[in-house]
Amino acid sequence: MSNIPSLRLLNYFQLYSLKTKLKQQYLANRPYTDGYNQQDAGFSLIELVVVMLLVGILSAIAAPGWLAFVNRQQVNKANDAVFAALQQAQREAKNKKLSYSVSFKVENNLPKFLVYQGAVTPTSGVVWKSLGEDMASNPGQVLLYTNISASNTKNATGNIVETTPGTGTITFDYMGVLAYKSSSSDAADTPLKVMVAAPKTGTTEAGAFKRCVIVETLLGGMRTAKDAACSN
Repeated sequence: MSNIPSLRLLNYFQLYSLKTKLKQQYLANRPYTDGYNQQDAGFSLIELVVVMLLVGILSAIAAPGWLAFVNRQQVNKANDAVFAALQQAQREAKNKKLSYSVSFKVENNLPKFLVYQGAVTPTSGVVWKSLGEDMASNPGQVLLYTNISASNTKNATGNIVETTPGTGTITFDYMGVLAYKSSSSDAADTPLKVMVAAPKTGTTEAGAFKRCVIVETLLGGMRTAKDAACSN
């Protein structure tokens, strides 16, 4: 008689186990569960439209910030290229005891530069490089300006003219200092500026984001500046 409670408990667990197995078998085999068809799983048209609208709104908010960031990176890269080109010419002039120059121009809305030996810009057999070419910038994305009218000679105002694309040449003599003006025996003008800028949205005018390299002494001392300090 003492084994009756134990037998009842054993029968209870066996019955519960059997019931659980039958329930699992039933749920696995029936095609519908509470009116839900597994083959109909997915998103409704309204849900997809809402998601697409949210993605569009977020893209519209983020796009201007992203474009501004890309423009800043391109301008910084172009300014680094200007500084590196001037340093290269100055270094070559000192090492080889020869005059070296850097010329700038805008061709097909792309700012370009050329480092070469001598004071006369070669017209053949050379390849002009694009400023910041590893950034794969498109025409018009980076604007170039200078205050140079001729080799080592400032323009009439001595300042950057943002209505005129940048051209000009900076020449270092065999000691790495600014060479005399090519048109006279006068010493080179200072400071000489080469500025790059991002355009205003939808225009070809320079925006507020500007970077420049300034050759500020006859000894060839160089520094970088930004924004208003470049234009004045």
